[in-house]
Amino acid sequence: MAGLIRQSDIDEVKSRTNIADIVGDHVTLKSAGVGSMKGLCPFHDERSPSFHVRPQLGYYHCFGCGESGDAISFLQKIDHVSFSEAVERLAARAGIVLQYEEGGSGRSDHGQRARLLAANNAAGVFFREQLGAPDAEPGRKFLGERGFDPAAAEHFGVGFAPKSWDRMTNALKAQGFTVEELLAAGLVSQGDRGVYDRFRGRLVWPIRDVTGQTIGFGARRLLEDDKGPKYLNTPETAVYHKNQVLYGLDLAKRDISRGGQVVVVEGYTDVMAAHLAGITTAVATCGTAFGVEHIRLIRRIMGDDSGTGEVVFTFDPDAAGQKAAMRAFAEEKRFSAQTYVAVAPDGLDPCDLRLARGDAAVRALLENKEPMFEFVIRQLLSEYDLESVEGRVGALRVAAPVIAEIRDPAIRPGYTRVLARQLGMDLPEVQSAVARARPGRGGESSHAGGARPIERASAPRVAEGSGLGSFATASANAAAAQTEVSGQPGSAEVIILDEPPVSLRDLPSDPVTRLERDALMAVLQHPSTIPVELVARAMHTGFINPALAIVRDGIAATLDRFGQPDWFRAVADTVPVPIRTLVEQLAIAPIPQRGENDLGGYVHGITTALIDRDLLRQSHELRGRLQRTDPQDREAYRAVQTELMALEAERRALRSE
Repeated sequence: MAGLIRQSDIDEVKSRTNIADIVGDHVTLKSAGVGSMKGLCPFHDERSPSFHVRPQLGYYHCFGCGESGDAISFLQKIDHVSFSEAVERLAARAGIVLQYEEGGSGRSDHGQRARLLAANNAAGVFFREQLGAPDAEPGRKFLGERGFDPAAAEHFGVGFAPKSWDRMTNALKAQGFTVEELLAAGLVSQGDRGVYDRFRGRLVWPIRDVTGQTIGFGARRLLEDDKGPKYLNTPETAVYHKNQVLYGLDLAKRDISRGGQVVVVEGYTDVMAAHLAGITTAVATCGTAFGVEHIRLIRRIMGDDSGTGEVVFTFDPDAAGQKAAMRAFAEEKRFSAQTYVAVAPDGLDPCDLRLARGDAAVRALLENKEPMFEFVIRQLLSEYDLESVEGRVGALRVAAPVIAEIRDPAIRPGYTRVLARQLGMDLPEVQSAVARARPGRGGESSHAGGARPIERASAPRVAEGSGLGSFATASANAAAAQTEVSGQPGSAEVIILDEPPVSLRDLPSDPVTRLERDALMAVLQHPSTIPVELVARAMHTGFINPALAIVRDGIAATLDRFGQPDWFRAVADTVPVPIRTLVEQLAIAPIPQRGENDLGGYVHGITTALIDRDLLRQSHELRGRLQRTDPQDREAYRAVQTELMALEAERRALRSE
């Protein structure tokens, strides 16, 4: 068994890993200012992006849910792996050979998750190789009849599972995989006669996560004597969760992110047909209905926060397709993007449509999409007899909430008039029903499925308050007073350590606190742009806000490591636990300065402003002392004057630097 990974190797992995690349596999990141990026948090639902990444620091922080850490902890949380396995995955990505303590050495198969992924990868290779075998003719025929040539099969990794009891099992066992590992990966099943291949005599599609790793398979029945289901998927495993994966997302994610559009189709062959027709944003669920976890996944990849994106669903026109559409509409409000439905006039799915009419017809299908609420209203009205009063009233009751929840208020009245015409009812009556159905007006909406809107997690902001959350007022006042008098680090240690974490949101919004906050943000985020001597002067000035004063103390206590790769972490480890979140937020939140060219000037300027403020305070105190000094005591009077003149000279010199 391998020993502990050497700390020097861990540090090298961190230094050679761009956290934006790691997070970017799961979240679409956009610029949030100089050296800062942001996106929708992968750890909680939110409408507006509050998840910030600072590549220079190698750190992330979510201002919505509080999750934070480096690339290692991100992998631990997103993929549920151990610390060692996260380090090993990043090392492999960076081409670093790890060394282990206690004489241990690394293996290429670290951890159960890595073994399951390796087994799935090996199975995928096996299936692809089998597609060219003589007994795979039914699979090749199936693909050919649907317009997929060998190049298409290779692009999507399609393979064939031979009709054999244990051919794949034996092939993978020969590569060193154990029966237990194959069972855990869902590649084999256990029966009275022992283990046997789960997929036999079927065409097989690899199901991959957003990083392109194969986590499972979907297999289509081909043979008449196969009594199993039409489609058989990998069961739930440690790496495969069907409600959290979308087939084709690994191939589509780049274009989804770039174009702000995703097309949700119903099957593997539909994804293939759409991509080959030029709709490279198509994805499909894997043996389950489209649900909340799929929405979260799409929103992170699409960067769904502006409301300008598009989510297009394609459904079969039969009863099952209509039911699927209503389920999707039940969760539609979770998107900021506009949602649409595309259904071919003759009911063909994208695969059959491409086969019958060509690639252009598939593209036209998307061009003729209609807003989802229009589709849903039409489906709802079709269930009622609009020739009867009872039918019209019933239809109004189910259709009004749909119109009430249209996000764009400019088009809501237009659809209210359309509904009135469709029902043959007076416009005021329909308007009244829509108004009553508005969320927050007269009770909960009867929107299909009753989906509740997501709470908005706001981005970093400052709010009025003490700056200390629930810290004792007496402690805050004492700390502030002592800080202002002494101006020395360590003056705010009266803060109670077992209180809740302090956040940027807890800070007051007065100009004095803003200056202290912004100066600390600049120093923590861009230490390379400013001399350590200037920082030392700034960190020995008086602070008004007690929480920020503690951060100041942490910086002052770690100046011997200023600017080193681990300096930010050292500051966070130095301050009391309730203040660590504040340090993390200060190091991540976007600074006001937007231009790279002026960055050094901004950091220098705001740091000197902090020092100048302190010198001004000292000058004010000296002038007061001068007024209180007896002019007849010439020696004492001259001493104060000399000190005041030196202070003013220091201020002038500071401004000229």
